Amino acid sequence: MAKELTSRSENYSQWYNDLVLKADLAENSAVRGCMVIKPYGYAIWEKMQAELDRMFKETGHVNAYFPLFIPKSFLSKEAAHVEGFAKECAVVTHYRLKNSPDGKGVIVDPEAKLEEELIVRPTSETIIWSTYKNWIQSYRDLPLLINQWANVVRWEMRTRLFLRTAEFLWQEGHTAHATEAEAMVEARQMLDIYAEFAENFMAMPVLKGVKSANERFAGALETFCIEALMQDGKALQAGTSHFLGQNFAKAFDVTFVDKNNKVDHVWATSWGVSTRLMGALIMSHSDDNGLVLPPKLAPFQVVIVPIYKNEEQLTAISEKVNEIIPKLRKLGISVKYDNNDNKKPGWKFAEYELKGVPVRLAMGARDLENGTVEVARRDTLTKETIAIDGVEIYIEKLMIDIQENIYKKAFDYRASVTREVNSYDEFKTEIEKGGFLLCHWDGSPETEERVKDETKATIRSIPLEASESGTCIFTGKPSKQRVVFARAY
Repeated sequence: MAKELTSRSENYSQWYNDLVLKADLAENSAVRGCMVIKPYGYAIWEKMQAELDRMFKETGHVNAYFPLFIPKSFLSKEAAHVEGFAKECAVVTHYRLKNSPDGKGVIVDPEAKLEEELIVRPTSETIIWSTYKNWIQSYRDLPLLINQWANVVRWEMRTRLFLRTAEFLWQEGHTAHATEAEAMVEARQMLDIYAEFAENFMAMPVLKGVKSANERFAGALETFCIEALMQDGKALQAGTSHFLGQNFAKAFDVTFVDKNNKVDHVWATSWGVSTRLMGALIMSHSDDNGLVLPPKLAPFQVVIVPIYKNEEQLTAISEKVNEIIPKLRKLGISVKYDNNDNKKPGWKFAEYELKGVPVRLAMGARDLENGTVEVARRDTLTKETIAIDGVEIYIEKLMIDIQENIYKKAFDYRASVTREVNSYDEFKTEIEKGGFLLCHWDGSPETEERVKDETKATIRSIPLEASESGTCIFTGKPSKQRVVFARAY
């Protein structure tokens, strides 16, 4: 049978680690802090990639690729940016190895020191803006709408698979515009795309908002975000879109001649999501039996398991299954037929439950006689027996129902742990229970920092739609609107 998981109520963190490993999503690598994404985990990431890539291209973006290495001097050009990433950078200092004089392996050749150290990209603003300088001369070259699928390195001491690793996969969009207004529209558009993807494909409800100055991306004038709530009551930043103003254009002297023959610096955005979405997907929906995958992102949406006593029964069942599979695939439903005779049906049931396959069909000799098939839903763990004829139409509707049900369950949970708090004493009590706390804040970074130091809670999002004014729960000073506090990953 599939291996048991630690229960969420017993140890949520251990449950998460168990699930990532036992569902064959990823594992720790020989390189400390890095991970190996296994085929099943990568198949989910590929589904995410495909949908996001489609959405980007539908809004006029194109893909390109930029170098992994960034000259150290580039990071010095934008002060806030270098300060924000300096402690996370991996640095290449030499370009050659040589055999050790003692004959034991290899050593760094001291004669092969680079004239200028190279930074392994933590993010690509600097290398990309140094390139854009050569691409942009006139308003006719704008807007420039480019996305990159890549890996980045941010040195991490405490790592957790998918959520925080030294190397991770992501996409990063970098756009250039003729006006401030166009750049702001772009930043908001990408926020909306991320929210649409999270809710419609991941079945994960998110809050759209703006980051506080303390939480803003290094070098940005404004950071928009989507924040999700995990089942343990902690927030997870699921995606960000940054309005960069003219900071990077000025740092790298990227100018253009406008329609009035005036020279100006371009306006910029950047935006990205990463394999952290895998962690969000796991923690939003999964249970003590394993993964619960929304059908739109499942590597295969239906698994069919035959139950038989001999080869004759298996042959008869397979003939029927081979009639069903094309009908499912014609409707765009991905299906796997597991007639492997190395594992018993009970083991397979538990394994596919662990891996979160949305629907399982089981068919035995009696089903063949009766013209029926057993249908098991992963989201509700319920089973029913239905007629084989028309099963593909039933499953097509079931996919929609499962997708909607998974979203509703996550939405209802978030609603149940989102509440208004009006005093600091109440805040200190409520934050221990988890969830989103809607509180008044005086707008100062100092207040936010003191609340963080005392409670480990941060402002996750400043809602785009302002609520009523009031007084700050910490200082009693005037507050323009409620903001969302939570403890976070």
